Amino acid sequence: MAKAGPDRDQIARKLGYDRAADLVLHLPLRYEDETRLTPVDAAPHGQPVQVEATVVEQEVRRHPRRQLIVTFRDSHPDMPEDTPPIRFQSRWLHFYPSQLTQLAPGVRVRLFGELRPGLFGSEMVHPRYRVVKPETPLADELTPVYPTVAGISQAAIRKAVQAALAEGPLEETLPEWLLADLGLPPFKQAVLQLHRPPPDGPRAQHDTTQAWRRLKFDELLAQQLSLRQYRSARQQVQGRALLDHEGLTDRLLKGLPFRLTAAQDRAWTEIRRDLAGDHPMHRLLQGDVGSGKTCVAALAALTAVGSGHQAAVMAPTEILAEQLYLKFTEWLTPLDIPVVWLAAALKPKARQSALEALASGQARVGIGTHALFQEEVRFQSLALAVVDEQHRFGVEQRLALRDKANTDLTGHAPHLLMMSATPIPRSLAMSYYADLDVSVIDELPPGRTPILTRVIGQGRRMEVINRLRDLCLAGAQAYWVCPLVEESEKLNLKAALDTQAELAQALPDLEVGLIHGRMKGDEKAQVMGRFKAGDIHLLVATTVIEVGVDVPNAGLMVIEHAERMGLAQLHQLRGRVGRGARESACILLYAAPLSDTARRRLAIIRDHHDGFAIARADLDMRGPGEFMGARQSGQAMLRFADLEADLDLLEAARSRADRLLRGDPARVVAHLARWLPRGLRLSQV
Repeated sequence: MAKAGPDRDQIARKLGYDRAADLVLHLPLRYEDETRLTPVDAAPHGQPVQVEATVVEQEVRRHPRRQLIVTFRDSHPDMPEDTPPIRFQSRWLHFYPSQLTQLAPGVRVRLFGELRPGLFGSEMVHPRYRVVKPETPLADELTPVYPTVAGISQAAIRKAVQAALAEGPLEETLPEWLLADLGLPPFKQAVLQLHRPPPDGPRAQHDTTQAWRRLKFDELLAQQLSLRQYRSARQQVQGRALLDHEGLTDRLLKGLPFRLTAAQDRAWTEIRRDLAGDHPMHRLLQGDVGSGKTCVAALAALTAVGSGHQAAVMAPTEILAEQLYLKFTEWLTPLDIPVVWLAAALKPKARQSALEALASGQARVGIGTHALFQEEVRFQSLALAVVDEQHRFGVEQRLALRDKANTDLTGHAPHLLMMSATPIPRSLAMSYYADLDVSVIDELPPGRTPILTRVIGQGRRMEVINRLRDLCLAGAQAYWVCPLVEESEKLNLKAALDTQAELAQALPDLEVGLIHGRMKGDEKAQVMGRFKAGDIHLLVATTVIEVGVDVPNAGLMVIEHAERMGLAQLHQLRGRVGRGARESACILLYAAPLSDTARRRLAIIRDHHDGFAIARADLDMRGPGEFMGARQSGQAMLRFADLEADLDLLEAARSRADRLLRGDPARVVAHLARWLPRGLRLSQV
């Protein structure tokens, strides 16, 4: 008795869906054409075709490996009778005993695959086949090829999807006026066409047919509706109105050795207005590397403290958290504001002390890494959460920090300020950040100098070292960034440890320091302190110095194996220099040969200094999942729509979402139930 295959519910779960009905939206990646037969002698090599043939003979060969070889004769129905027989072979490297019976001499079959030149003429390797009779009809629709996972065959998915289509639900969730507005087909028509396309239908998932556009629009509309619902729900949540009763922000501004730029002042005004409101702020503060976001965040934190509450600042790496801690301590200590630092590397006694200070309210500002949202961390009265480099945190991590405010049992939600030195492209701002208010610091502090960027091959390494020596002997300092701490057997990359030893030997008249992520916190702080004081001329580092490090005298950044790094990381590293009046340069050292992608990345960094231009290129090259840090967090991204290619549909969804919410709430519920059955939690940050 044949073993039953997986049922529809099992298939749906394995494919990542909660319900079998969700298979309606498990759309094909591409299509195969089994609606026609191609004569073997007319089949283009390298392109999948369907042929009809009769088995001539079969053989199981054992050398060079066990394989089934079947010789066929072309049996195309339209072939003239007097045509000489055209033969070809098919080869199966993995086969079952039953195939020997199925493919017996004289059996007529249809095979689908690519015909390629072989040792004995044309051949197909592992073609899909089925036994037929001369009168067996051809398919009248293209054959869908679905995304799958191990253990689930295409045949099983096709059967499950067809059952889901037969049972629905395929009801319409959009009003007629909206479909007419955009010229889109009904949902049922679009879905059936995409699962069962006619021979002249779409051939790929990103086809521009109206059926695909309908599904892309539906997906984008669901995103816009959910974000607007969340924004509306947030307006119903009670927040703390934060007013700086103690005048701490004015005291900080008067004590700073610089004045805020106009862009900083504008951003601070917007944030201060939100903090004074009765509903929790959800604002994204974005600005290029070195634009002064930290100072604005400190003003926001002081507003919470001046209102009698606490603030938490979360950073993605220990060294950035430490740099923020040092900067906040420098600014807040003269104001008698206790600040604590919390990271995984803290010794047990120091960690316990920090936890007690936060829980008792003695510490008014807590700064740390992901350690801030561990279960044992308690705040007495958390009123503001600041998330620096927010795109590098998972969605659930940001939610966990926000939820810490509920530990005081007051029911007040905290204000949330997210910061990013990676500017958000317009299409992302319109979609994933549509529920946020955005402040932009679009100017750098005065006195910053442009950074000359050059791309240089490893063959000119000594030339770079000599230039570095001259620069440091003239009074400047430099960074040399390596991607690894120790030599890797898998990757042919220079390690920081080896590089520091090499440069120390090549530059005996310079003090060469080393910093990397495996060092203890106090060791890193000591090295960075010496570098900032000018005692270290050249600092060899891993990418731990990517963000948060501010040494105005640093005039040269050398990035080793730059071809292995992403655009955002390269831009961040380059931003560590050019922070003072000294002329600065960044050298991107690469190892040949370069891939086309790496060559394009290096050219973008060399030719562009505007963070927004680089971010747009980054989004184009990587996609929103990697750009937003969603791939590592597991957040589901758009399945069908492309934010750049389908910008017109995104704008259409944005402009019509509010009208739907106001005028047709029942359709909104039905639409979101289809597209976001798991709810809105992951859309809430």
